[in-house]
Amino acid sequence: MDLRSFSVTSVSSCSNLIRKIRVHPRPISDNTVGIMATPKILVCLDSDPQPSVFDGVVAVDSGVDHLFRHGGVKPQNVRDLVYGALFTRGPTDLKNTAVFIGGSDATAGEALLKAATDSFFGPMRVSVMLDSNGSNTTAAAAVLAARRHAPLRGTLCTVLAATGPVGRRVVRLLAAEGARVRVCSRKVTHAEATCDRVSRAVPGAELTACSNDSPMEAATAVDGAQVVISCGPPGVELLPKGSLQQAAGLQAAIDLNAVPPYGLGDIEPTAKAAKCGDVVCYGALGVGGTKMKIHKAAIARLFTANNLVLDADEIYALGKEL
Repeated sequence: MDLRSFSVTSVSSCSNLIRKIRVHPRPISDNTVGIMATPKILVCLDSDPQPSVFDGVVAVDSGVDHLFRHGGVKPQNVRDLVYGALFTRGPTDLKNTAVFIGGSDATAGEALLKAATDSFFGPMRVSVMLDSNGSNTTAAAAVLAARRHAPLRGTLCTVLAATGPVGRRVVRLLAAEGARVRVCSRKVTHAEATCDRVSRAVPGAELTACSNDSPMEAATAVDGAQVVISCGPPGVELLPKGSLQQAAGLQAAIDLNAVPPYGLGDIEPTAKAAKCGDVVCYGALGVGGTKMKIHKAAIARLFTANNLVLDADEIYALGKEL
């Protein structure tokens, strides 16, 4: 090959390429000509050994460019992981990095959230969201469904299986709305502990500890309430079929159990504002659409600033905006 011919051809090819780039500039996400948009990075800290695929898919569908997923995270691991997110970008670009905390154990997630926020200092911080086991987004969706059919302030609400991760958050959100809440559990001591915990977070909360250890006790706890939200574990029936129509004054019923037998025997998982007598009913899948909208909106919100902490109250407030 003639070296001079090679050089001329190479220069000619480069010139053509440059002309094409000038005529057809590559579009960029922030519409700022000549400046590449900073990619959105979500650092996922999962308390389980294997990071959640569900949370990863939702993050991608929410517009995240890159996921850094870490499983089996303990509080003592969090600081160095967070520092890796803080010290790689300047303060003005930190809004393009965020932390998502997940896993099946909500209590472990709360510990990771505290460790993450304790790692921040001055302007060196990123936005962070907690949604272990979907507890915050699910609770927000459930309370929003109830809110559509009953004015929550002053309303008597019963939360069955209220001491699990979703139930505790439902109680807290209802109490913050000014509802009077019957907090039910198989063991009254567990219900009392949840009442104490929520009362410290929501001053003036009107909470009553109750038992739902049997269908009869659950029916008693629901009687006279305008709203019932069942937050029981999969495959555990708390109220048998026919119970809702016998509950005096009941306006809305929501069951968050999608695995048969369902928590409320009268409600199919797909129910969405379906009527059971005079009661408006939602099943787990009927609430699921709102839960997914809230989840995606919360992920997107993380990248609007570098100082947001999205826990139950903040995620619920965001849900109200949708």
